[in-house]
Amino acid sequence: MKIIYWSGTGNTEEMAKFIAQGIEEAGKKAELINISTNNIDSLENEKVVVLGCPSMGAEELEESEFSPFLESIEDQLKGKIVVLFGSYGWGDGEWMRNWQEKMVQIGCDVPLEPVIVNYTPEGDTIDECINYGKEIASLDK
Repeated sequence: MKIIYWSGTGNTEEMAKFIAQGIEEAGKKAELINISTNNIDSLENEKVVVLGCPSMGAEELEESEFSPFLESIEDQLKGKIVVLFGSYGWGDGEWMRNWQEKMVQIGCDVPLEPVIVNYTPEGDTIDECINYGKEIASLDK
């Protein structure tokens, strides 16, 4: 299972690691892919795609790397199960609700409520990310 993310300060990357831990604890393989340092060959063989991006600016997805990347893979995401996560520093999660709505509009199945964490995952939010990974793993039957 590919966990594809962008992280500016490392908070979303930490979330990705805990989500991967949950996926692996549930018996599935997780591959972490930071789009700043890795290319995505193809999502053709992926049933479930996990995407992570923090809130930036006025509660938006990161614009210089992640948004163009997302646009480039939209056609590959159609008909797939997509789950979303990200960190934020302010606001109420509007960026995530907008992102979730966009994924549904392009034809993705988004069966789980996205997980958002204020700043760095710690305490209960670490457990939330691990448990989210376990839920994600159960989608890949």
